[in-house]
Amino acid sequence: MAGEDCVRKRQSGSTTTYKTPENEEVQRRPEGERSIQNSSNGRVDVDHVITRKMQLIAEAEQLKPVFMKEVDSHFTEFVNSLVAKSALLDSSSSTSLFPASCSEKELHKAKSLRAPPEHGKIFTARRSLLDELFEVSHIRTIYHMFIALLIVFILSTLLVDFIDEGRLVLGFDLLVFVFGKFPVVFCTWLCMFCATVIVPYSLFSQWAQGYCSSSHRVVHSLFYGMLFTLFQTIGLGFGPTYIAVSYALPPASRFIVILEQVRLVMKAHSFVRENVPRVLSSVKEKSSSVPIPRISQYLYFLFAPTLIYRDNYPRNPTVRWGYVATKFAQVLGSLFYAYYIFVRLCIPQFRNSSQETFNLRGLVLCIFNSILPGVLILFLVFFAFLHCWLNAFAEMMRFADRMFYKDWWNSTSYANYYRTWNVVVHDWLYYYAYRDFLWFFGKKFKAAAMLSVFTVSAAVHEYVLSICFGYFYPVLFCLFMCFGMVFNFILNDRRKGPIWNVIMWTSLFLGQGVIICLYSQEWYARQYCPLENPTFLDYLKPRSWSCHMQM
Repeated sequence: MAGEDCVRKRQSGSTTTYKTPENEEVQRRPEGERSIQNSSNGRVDVDHVITRKMQLIAEAEQLKPVFMKEVDSHFTEFVNSLVAKSALLDSSSSTSLFPASCSEKELHKAKSLRAPPEHGKIFTARRSLLDELFEVSHIRTIYHMFIALLIVFILSTLLVDFIDEGRLVLGFDLLVFVFGKFPVVFCTWLCMFCATVIVPYSLFSQWAQGYCSSSHRVVHSLFYGMLFTLFQTIGLGFGPTYIAVSYALPPASRFIVILEQVRLVMKAHSFVRENVPRVLSSVKEKSSSVPIPRISQYLYFLFAPTLIYRDNYPRNPTVRWGYVATKFAQVLGSLFYAYYIFVRLCIPQFRNSSQETFNLRGLVLCIFNSILPGVLILFLVFFAFLHCWLNAFAEMMRFADRMFYKDWWNSTSYANYYRTWNVVVHDWLYYYAYRDFLWFFGKKFKAAAMLSVFTVSAAVHEYVLSICFGYFYPVLFCLFMCFGMVFNFILNDRRKGPIWNVIMWTSLFLGQGVIICLYSQEWYARQYCPLENPTFLDYLKPRSWSCHMQM
């Protein structure tokens, strides 16, 4: 009996819960967590684990927007503080430049002077936005979708040609035509480039060296300024245009010549505009040396993917030749992409357009049918030139500032779109057209300054298209000056909602459809309805309005 009592005591003792730290921890846990550890026969309750996991995921998804909103607000505050500190630094530097001992008249005179170059655009080492976005798999998938669409275009063209011809037609007659007479193009570019290297640099050096010792500085400056203006208008302006027209260069070859002409004119202007104030400042300070840049610095600027001159730019330590090869391959792929877009979507539509009379119904159908190829061409121009071409040259030149564009696709206003679509050209227009206009006429004329910038941009765009296509049809000029100006004031920076981004994209799509439709109709109308003895007004009058091919 005594043995049985001992056994009973052991069994009852084994079931007794001792207040150990582990047991207290287990008892403090919620009932749900304790049930996860043990169930019947010590096995884990799998269903409960899955349920609990789904609850945690749902809670995390609910917390994610709040977390991202907090991060965004803190990041915005951080950036705003940096901007405020930068403004304080600028103001403190300006006060140090103009001490309190200066008279009010001298201070007003100093403020009216043009800011020195270092107070303009600041170059910093940064990557292009698409290079950063392509590291995200979701964005890279969109890039893969465009590649898949190119493959579909290629297969469609090959299959249609095989059905029509009974064989595979691998010719690229359109590319051969538009890039024809390439030796003339190369010789023209070489002459333009050599002249831009020699003439502006020589004129500036002679002016700067003679300005200090000249007793008639105004006459001296007017003389060299007139020579530089003649070079810009006749040497770089009239000469390449005359060659493109007289040699009857095809469209793409004309684009190369005219775009290089515009680029070199803008670069020469920037070089002189940035260095003349430095020479004037050194003369006022009675400096013993004249700040003339080295020819190597000017030559680097002519190849660098920027239109704002600086003596030095941020540079990368090495050149990634694999990156350069990839970018040039993407440019070549974009070229073939554009070829298949024209072959499959544009030429079949517009080849027979002159066989129909010009009417409103046909115009509306033409515009909406041209939206898809127009938008694809817009994307290709942006990707091939602003991203691939400029990044390839920046990599070869070890040019570290790759902000050639910003996130223009997120724009909710046309004002922001114009600033972010092409940062390279926008910087030139802002510093040398907009700011110089305000410096010359005063800050009261901001609307007039903006109108002048729009006018210059629209006129240059229309000039390029008129020379390249061989006819004057101011569609782009009207879109710039009419709808562009109106949308710039209506869709301004105060429009922040997503609906304004939708409106911006809708108007952009319609604009691309109008451009592709009207210019293509005019091109084929002039092919099918030539005039024997055209007058000057015939070159200005749209041929597509009256051309009707008799069947």
